[in-house]
Amino acid sequence: MCHLIETIKVSGKQFLNIACHNGRMNHARLKLFGNSDKIDIAQSVRIPADLGEGVYKCTVTYSRNIVKAEFSLYSIRKIRSLKAVHCNSIEYEYKYADRSLLNSLLQQRMGCDEIIIVKDGKLTDTSFSNIILYDGSNWVTPDTPLLKGTKREKLLREGFISEASVSMSDLNKFDKVSLINSMLDPGDIIADCRNILA
Repeated sequence: MCHLIETIKVSGKQFLNIACHNGRMNHARLKLFGNSDKIDIAQSVRIPADLGEGVYKCTVTYSRNIVKAEFSLYSIRKIRSLKAVHCNSIEYEYKYADRSLLNSLLQQRMGCDEIIIVKDGKLTDTSFSNIILYDGSNWVTPDTPLLKGTKREKLLREGFISEASVSMSDLNKFDKVSLINSMLDPGDIIADCRNILA
């Protein structure tokens, strides 16, 4: 049976944005395994009492039920350059634990720090995050993500970002790109759009 994961930010010994994570996990359990019952991660996973006061990443592995939960101290990666990598066959609607295709695409980064995956000419995600782009006034996120991330969902709901169709030829309309995921807020990792290698 395939395994999926939820990666949850833990700060102050509290799970952050847990409702979005529960929603995505339970949606995947229903669609892939037929499980209609609801699991609340905060009720099922105990945060270790000896966890420090820093920021931690909790990786929950699950299928029909939670298999395991692992905690690790989190630090932000330094990413300044990105390589556009084309792959029209990629599908990643659910957050599978098997990242072999994503890792193989990452090998094509040609000395850059990270990749942006381009599918059918449209920008999607990096190998580990959604992206948002700044045009000088507003932040937008591609309307063609591989995976609808929990932070992306939260920022859309709050009106901080909006969706737009973004192709490679549109990149010159934007000044910078920021990587977002459950661990990363807008601005945590920012790269100049001129540092995206086509």
